[in-house]
Amino acid sequence: QVQLVESGGGSVQAGGSLRLSCEASRYLVASACMAWFRQAPGKEREGVASISLSNYLTYYADSVKGRFAISREYATNTLYLQMDSLKAEDTAMYYCAAAKGGCVGWSSASIMDYWGKGTLVTVSS
Repeated sequence: QVQLVESGGGSVQAGGSLRLSCEASRYLVASACMAWFRQAPGKEREGVASISLSNYLTYYADSVKGRFAISREYATNTLYLQMDSLKAEDTAMYYCAAAKGGCVGWSSASIMDYWGKGTLVTVSS
């Protein structure tokens, strides 16, 4: 089992920035994929960004391209999500997730094997 613990959420005004962190309790297999999802009240959970641990390729939802950046620091086994130019519609609970089998179909929550408990991001307009 892998435990994922998110941090870094908070309240920010539109146009501001936040950086989310996700610490993993142990290293995942080299073929794994790590991702950020979010879920706003009354909406389905959606994939925001992912990174392949085999080649560090990154993928983004269209709604966050150019504003968010996903990265992973191997030494500390920590996943990050840098969020800039935040909008009110980015308000959601943000979850860290990992899939043992890679990033194919990453935006579907169903392929993820491990989940964190989430960190809340609130953007006021």
